Amino acid sequence: MLTTIKNLPALTITSDNFQAYGQLITSSKDGKLYDQTDAKLNLKNGIPRFYIMQLKKRGRQFDRITRHCQCTQCLGALEGKEWLMAVAPPSEQNYPDLTQLKAFKIPGNCFIKLNVGTWHAGPYFDHDEVDFYNLELSDTNVVDHFTYNFLKEDNLTFEIVT
Repeated sequence: MLTTIKNLPALTITSDNFQAYGQLITSSKDGKLYDQTDAKLNLKNGIPRFYIMQLKKRGRQFDRITRHCQCTQCLGALEGKEWLMAVAPPSEQNYPDLTQLKAFKIPGNCFIKLNVGTWHAGPYFDHDEVDFYNLELSDTNVVDHFTYNFLKEDNLTFEIVT
């Protein structure tokens, strides 16, 4: 059986169009008081881990999507590099709602906070290499890493297009 490749157009991220998946966090003046524009974090279920992950040659295709049900996750690119992320809102099922699957183009001068349970594929990019900072729990990728395999279950691959 042939694999179907579906194009997923990338939207330019805004606070409004990303709201179902998490938050877009942009710069603010030093001294600003805490408000609704700050990341609302849930890291209470373990030891927070903040690290820099180096990714190489990611391209734009994916056939798996993951979620974390015990914490929020923050991601941002260093060096101002633009990147892409596909997301679907949290769901009760063990698979994402394809009707709500979206891709976003994210500039390198901000970061995203994913809500607890948000399905995500990425980061993806066209650069040779990008360093990303990542805030999650120390054991997120061991005990809180649930993946749905589109290729195995649906014979489907996605390609993010801009």
